[in-house]
Parts: sequence; structure tokens; C-alpha cells
Amino acid sequence: MRRLIIEEPVTRAAPWSLRFAWFALAVVGISLLLVRDPRAETGAALAALGAGVVVAILAVLLALGAFVRIWNEGARGLRTAVGALFLAALVLAYPGYMAARGLMLPRLTDIATDIADPPAFSRSRAAYAARAGRLPPDVSPAARALQREAYPQIAPLTLDLSADEAYQLALKAAANRKWQVIESSRPGGRIGNGRIEAVVRSRLLGLPYDVTVRVRPRADGSRIDVRAASRYGDRDFGQNADHIRSYLDELSNLALAVK
Repeated sequence: MRRLIIEEPVTRAAPWSLRFAWFALAVVGISLLLVRDPRAETGAALAALGAGVVVAILAVLLALGAFVRIWNEGARGLRTAVGALFLAALVLAYPGYMAARGLMLPRLTDIATDIADPPAFSRSRAAYAARAGRLPPDVSPAARALQREAYPQIAPLTLDLSADEAYQLALKAAANRKWQVIESSRPGGRIGNGRIEAVVRSRLLGLPYDVTVRVRPRADGSRIDVRAASRYGDRDFGQNADHIRSYLDELSNLALAVK
């Protein structure tokens, strides 16, 4: 008497989703190393990073397809599909967060505490070299109006300290935030304002953002204005505002400690 052997169906989508997820994780990991390496071509590294994100999305779609077949037909591969979904989620967590943030914020790449008279970036040879030969362009009044609506808390910092004292604290705050100071000039001289030119890098990707700080003397103390601009992309996902906020918070704490 023959035995009837019934084989459970196996979904091919599950193992493929796992392969895609591992590949995406490897591509994104290598891309992160390249983006943070100043010797690498940033544009190419960002393109590779985007490709890794796309592959992770494909892994999610394949895993979801595997779940459907497992549910409908009782096919094997549940553990594999769950593992693929977990790996893909690791890859997509930060891009998903940034995408959600980008949907809630206007398309801006340049933020300043003074939207009527934003600090100007230095045109010196050293500053151009630090910015890879780039000078952030002037921002239209419409874009500044969008900034006012999106970031009403981004405003100048006034201190009841002399301009020279404020300038010294501004330099210290930049060092505490691990900014790369390109050049600086003390208050006084022909224009009277102090200035700090710097480059700040994002924590995860290490992308460069150009920053300039203006220290303006006042009759009752001094006023600090900051401007930050992105080098890549058509929106900053709130990064420039974050850099300005964290810097001014650091400077405020230093000023309070002096009193």
C-alpha cells in the first residue's frame, strides 16, 4: 500500500526578500562609510545610499507578498520573511523618519536668525576651499517667509556682554559643538562686527553644512546671528534649524555660566 506524501508549499518570495534585505544592509553600511570619508565622492556615495534604500523597499514588498501566500496557502517561510522584514526595517528606519519630517517642513536649504539682513558668508580663499568652492546663494523673500512660518523660534540671541566677550563665548560654543572653524575675526575694525566661519557635519551621515556667525555690538551688550546652509539636496529636513538651535543653546548656557 502506497503512502501519500503531501508536501507543504514553500514561498520563494521569503528567501528572496531575505537576500534583498541583507544586500540592502551591506550597501547602506558601505555607503555610510563612504559618505563620512572626506576622500570619497559624496554625490556617488549618496546615490549608492539611495540605491540601498530602494533595495530595502523591494525586500519589504517581497516579504509582504510572502506573508500573503503563507496566510492563504499555509506555505512555509514565515521565519525567513519576518527576518527579512526586520533587516529591511533597520535600513529604512532613519530614511523613513527623515521622509516624514520632510513632509511636515517646507523645502528650505538656508536658515538664518535674521531674515531681513542675514549674515553673509565669507568670500575668502580659505572659506571657498572649505566649502568646496561653493558660495551659498541669496535666499528669496518668499523662502524667508516660509522660514518664519516653519521656525518662529529661530531668532537672534542678545547678551548683556560686550561684543568681545560674546565673540569669545561664540568661539567656545563652536568648539563645544565640534564645529570646524575655518576663519574668524574679532569685533571692531572697519565694520565693527565679529564673524566666525565654520563647517558642521550631521551626526549619522557626516554631511557638511556651511555656517556663519555674526557678533554685532549693541549699546546694551551684543547680538548673535547665525546662518546655516546645506550643500546637497533641495531641502534640509530641518537640519539647519537644528544646528542653529543647538549652537545658540550652547552659547546661552556659556553666557549664563559667566554671570
